[in-house]
Amino acid sequence: MNPHDLPPSTDDALRWQLRAMRQDLPPSRDLWPDIAARIATVPQHAAARPRRTRLAPFALAASVLLAVTVTWQLQRAPTGDALIQREAAALTRDYTGALAQLDRQVTASPEIAPALHTLDESAAQIRHAIATEPNAHFLLDQLRRTYARRLELTQRAAMT
Repeated sequence: MNPHDLPPSTDDALRWQLRAMRQDLPPSRDLWPDIAARIATVPQHAAARPRRTRLAPFALAASVLLAVTVTWQLQRAPTGDALIQREAAALTRDYTGALAQLDRQVTASPEIAPALHTLDESAAQIRHAIATEPNAHFLLDQLRRTYARRLELTQRAAMT
């Protein structure tokens, strides 16, 4: 018999009967003395004292050495201006090398040649802007995106 087949009044009556059957029964005996006896038989370990490790002086020395090295490297690091210009130059070298390899494999079709030319002009303008405003980090990101688009377009041309 499906419960949905019962009329609503029968369903309610059945629920009340089931609730009336529920009875909480206490345990037949007290369980705590047995639990306490088993806990007492387990050997208790003394509270662990914090031990001084033999590595503490070495860890302290390593931390001091790390702090000194980082400070020394930061003082030697080029200024933000020179760093961005060096990154742009390295990015341009990498891009030129990758593009030279791709250009040997493919000749640009007439329909994508204008897009390639536009991307090359954009990269030149961004490099000029970096030389003019060497502290603009966003220009380096824009140069990366422009080079990535140019390489992607050249790769697509090579695959077709």
